[in-house]
Amino acid sequence: MQRREFLTGTLAAGSGLVLGARLSAEPQPLTTQGESKMPFQQPPLTYAKSALAPFLSEEQMMYHYDKHHATYFKNLNGLVEGKPEAALPLREVVAQAAAGPVFNNAAQAWNHSFYWDCMMPHGGGQPKGDLAAAIKRDFGGYDDFKKAMSELSVKVFGSGWGWLAADKQGKLEIMPLGNADTPLKHGKEPLLTIDVWEHAYYVDYRNERPRYVDGFWNVVNWDFAEKCFQAAVK
Repeated sequence: MQRREFLTGTLAAGSGLVLGARLSAEPQPLTTQGESKMPFQQPPLTYAKSALAPFLSEEQMMYHYDKHHATYFKNLNGLVEGKPEAALPLREVVAQAAAGPVFNNAAQAWNHSFYWDCMMPHGGGQPKGDLAAAIKRDFGGYDDFKKAMSELSVKVFGSGWGWLAADKQGKLEIMPLGNADTPLKHGKEPLLTIDVWEHAYYVDYRNERPRYVDGFWNVVNWDFAEKCFQAAVK
């Protein structure tokens, strides 16, 4: 079963939303050798590391996914080993953790898993359906939304994320958040994100964050964002 098909059937409402097995990272069973796996596993990408080129090169993806993202999972597993958090879905760890190393690594693990789903080969274009209507209602139209989200993402001080989020009534908000912060800590549902940590673009764009953010719109996965929006308002 493909992950997007799985996601469609498993998204749940409200702040308890768990974006499928990919993002919940449920504790894993014993291996056939009887050795316990680490509780949180980095989800595989649903596309090849070269598939987002020319926006992101395979080299950029290898550094970002294989090194940076993988390290958050490795660090998190070391931090929660033998603790109650090891038995929780990743999203719940993020929601419950106080500021500190567990939150930083759990949130970065979750944020990145979400970020990969926000992109797809041959993506781009404009949203359709209910999300498109909400964007028009809350931002005046797609072009105004895109301009605002791009500008706010570029202006995040230091490292962080540009988020499109919704409350339970479906009202949209652009949330530029620093470091590992996420709408989950603010009672909002993430719909879309742009990773503006330098490690997201340093190979392909050096320090040109605006050019990287502009290219994101060529691969954005609006089908995923629509599914997240539908789940947020149910």
